[in-house]
Amino acid sequence: MSFRYQQLAAELQQQIEQGQYGCGERLPGVRELAKRRALSVSTVVASYRRLEADGYLQANSRSGYFVKPRYQPPPLSSVPLQQAAEPVIVCSQQIALSLSKAAADPAYMRLGAAVPAAVYLPQHALQKALQQVIKTEPARLMRYEASRGAVELRREIARRMALHGAVVSQDDVIITNGCQEALMLSLKAVTQPGDVVVIESPAFYGLLQALEAAGLKALALPTDAQTGMAPDVLQQALEQWPVKACVLIANYSNPLGSLIPDGNKKRIVQLLAQRGIPLIEDDTYGDLGFTGPRPGSCLALAPQQDIFYCSTFSKTLSPDLRLGWVIAPKHTAKIEYLKFISNISTAALPQLAVAKLLQSGQYERHLRQVRPQYEAAVQRISGSIGRLFPPGTRVSQPQGGFVLWVELPQDVDGYELAQQALAEKISIAPGTIFSPTAPAGSAGYRNFIRLNCAVAQDARLERALQTLAQLCQQQLNR
Repeated sequence: MSFRYQQLAAELQQQIEQGQYGCGERLPGVRELAKRRALSVSTVVASYRRLEADGYLQANSRSGYFVKPRYQPPPLSSVPLQQAAEPVIVCSQQIALSLSKAAADPAYMRLGAAVPAAVYLPQHALQKALQQVIKTEPARLMRYEASRGAVELRREIARRMALHGAVVSQDDVIITNGCQEALMLSLKAVTQPGDVVVIESPAFYGLLQALEAAGLKALALPTDAQTGMAPDVLQQALEQWPVKACVLIANYSNPLGSLIPDGNKKRIVQLLAQRGIPLIEDDTYGDLGFTGPRPGSCLALAPQQDIFYCSTFSKTLSPDLRLGWVIAPKHTAKIEYLKFISNISTAALPQLAVAKLLQSGQYERHLRQVRPQYEAAVQRISGSIGRLFPPGTRVSQPQGGFVLWVELPQDVDGYELAQQALAEKISIAPGTIFSPTAPAGSAGYRNFIRLNCAVAQDARLERALQTLAQLCQQQLNR
């Protein structure tokens, strides 16, 4: 005769195995399930702990119990870290435009662009903050904001950065239209057309677009999927080529999700400083780590060096706010001027609303809530790939953020897969656009794709992943 907790555990196990609760999905809260099933809280807790011991669930502190991945695909195959052949002119980044169009179309399953679905964003809090600004600051919204940005937001950003080890002046914070503009302004401040810029490989395609627009040459260095750019590889590149700048996503890179250890960050900054080369640090995903304290930025670790710190609220609050910022104490006046001649200023309404969210503490509360949600989403899609995709498929193991870098079997063409997927109303990002010479010179990423995991975890997602798996298999069967 079994106990009640064993009966409940058996029922939940069956539901998990039948797919009623998907990988990474949260089970009902203990008290909620106890009330629903007319059981004691201790019975439900015992059931969950039994399933946890059997490998079906994992407990996340303060977040509840989640279905543990049971079909995890193997990690990415290791790539020897060696120096790239030579700097190249960035080209053919127009392909990314189709991703942007699909990301704005609700008819598509939007797995391509790294844009979080509304369910991951603090919609109510943001709406309330916007309404408060409209009500209390009507005159402020009828004129141009200062080119540096609203002082209220610059002050809150400086305060928050100090909490994470980067003590900066609010006067050095310049608000931009997203991180993309922050990157472009930084590149303009220290480079001329034809200059060589060190980047990671694979590289965020938004950075590649900025390099292409500026006429810069990219020196793409192979990057470790877990620890990011290797200082030894960077040193070899700096000794061989006339590098003018280095752009780096040190915390949870896009698309790999890698995290550069603090020791490597310090050495990278030191190598650049020895040669008078500025570092442009993109910290877009730094707030979205899955475990432990927030990782330090290069700016926090080496505040006296020539660093442009770029970040954004697009991945944490709303992409449509178009709010980013750049901090470069040695170049503040030049960045401010470049911002002014580019588009004068960033709109005041979103700046003042976000300042209210930061000041009230709602931003930090939202981060605490959404981090485990992103982790669960990444785990669920990773598990589904392991269950559905052809043998030989491998995935990254990001430590933060919400994207997966997927290595498909050698005979699967990621760009062709992306075109086939669009016909099925599914948007994915082919690996070729993460290379400076997409698509012609991207043989190394031909069989790669990047998937956005920050989507609704529902039956529509499962169908989309099944379709992608079938399209991969069709290519293999030809």
